[in-house]
Amino acid sequence: MRVLCLDVGEKRIGVARADSDTRIAVPVGFVNVDGSEWQEIARIARLNSTNLFVLGLPRSNEGNETAQSQYVRSFAKTLTEKIPGARIKFQDESLTSVVAEERLKSRKKQYEKGEIDAEAAAIILQDFLENLTSDKMEHSDISSADALKDASPSLRSAENISERQLTDKALQEIQNAKGLAKKQSEKVLLSTKKAKHKMKTVTKWTSAIVILIIIGLIGTGIALMIKEKKHQEYLAWVKEQESKMVAEVFDFTIRPGETIFDIKKNLIEVGYSETEVDEALSANYDFAFLQGRPEGATLEGYLFGETHEFYKSATANEVIETFLKGMDDVIKENRLEQRYADRGLSLFEGITLASVVQKEASPPEQPTVAQVFLSRLNYGISLGSDVTVSYALDVVDPDRATYQDNQAALKVDSCYNTRLHTGLPCGPISNPSLTALLAVAEPSDTSYLYFLTGDDGMMYYSYTEAEHNQNISSHCQDLCNVSL
Repeated sequence: MRVLCLDVGEKRIGVARADSDTRIAVPVGFVNVDGSEWQEIARIARLNSTNLFVLGLPRSNEGNETAQSQYVRSFAKTLTEKIPGARIKFQDESLTSVVAEERLKSRKKQYEKGEIDAEAAAIILQDFLENLTSDKMEHSDISSADALKDASPSLRSAENISERQLTDKALQEIQNAKGLAKKQSEKVLLSTKKAKHKMKTVTKWTSAIVILIIIGLIGTGIALMIKEKKHQEYLAWVKEQESKMVAEVFDFTIRPGETIFDIKKNLIEVGYSETEVDEALSANYDFAFLQGRPEGATLEGYLFGETHEFYKSATANEVIETFLKGMDDVIKENRLEQRYADRGLSLFEGITLASVVQKEASPPEQPTVAQVFLSRLNYGISLGSDVTVSYALDVVDPDRATYQDNQAALKVDSCYNTRLHTGLPCGPISNPSLTALLAVAEPSDTSYLYFLTGDDGMMYYSYTEAEHNQNISSHCQDLCNVSL
């Protein structure tokens, strides 16, 4: 069972996650409270396939709810409205911000306030997980009555206290009676001192109040000691949990420009079987942006390059879905479908072209390279991209057993070979970065038809084939002859 924890604030919401099997809380980050928080929380919940939320519930030193507690409860009500089916649990968040800041200080010198919120959420969630066996537990704070229950039998019998726990009403009576009880007890003590012998008679109602004070002081004292002990021991506990965490989670990275062949190899290296990876890469995923692909298209180009953290229990499908979700966010946030349409391209075509731009140029040059390719498409000139030929070989002859030289490779009969065929390749040839995706959406305001990367690493552009050939002769004697 996946669980998300929210440390709710008026400016930021700290987020942590955990699996109830491993019971290790991991800080995820924070969400700004700016009107978009509900959408972002829903996104994180979908990403973690859960509808269970633990919310930190503030309380006063006396264990009572505060105005901030009501704010959290109101937040919880809205959360259930925004995310139908959401289940809410509350967990006491006493001292969590203090401990979270100490935890961050022990790791690094500088950190953002949002990181404190995320660490606090992880602490709250860890407390919740430790008490998960109690289904009715709403918070982990130890009340005076609970502390008294654990006191020695002799202490309780000396005061003739029954075994039952005190009710909340009784605790409130303790607070209301303190002032009057203090005055009465002082009178009793003064009378005792003057008489120099034990007090023989105390009114029943005074004795009851004194007993209540004793109960309250004992219970409160024990509760504070337990809470303080928990606070002091937490840093040592954190180090132990972090060691366990390292053993339970792993990072997986997809880098911009990597192909689906690279990703498959890397997934196998982290422990997934080839069968699991093949099934994950060929599975159907419920994302709208995948619907416009031609029949038989792979996920090449749609696994957005970044790093994510996963539990070792995560399936290969869950890993792939996480990176697809990243691409979904990029497409929506940058309105890529509409911006590509403005260029006369479908989303699939825009991503395909961006994948070629990704392999051909560094980020600063990508808008101009995108302009070159778009111009060639408009004029019906073949793209003539060597990187598409290289990808075609990866598909049909990955070991280069048949196509052993560039002359033969340039003639490989593949729909990816833009040296042989006009138009775009039949699909993406890599997973493009955000800069490459945006370069196709907003190419540079130039009108070149040719480009090449020189031996010095510089890009050389030209308007005519003759100028291009001159650039090859002047600047590309070695790089232009590298094996495909």
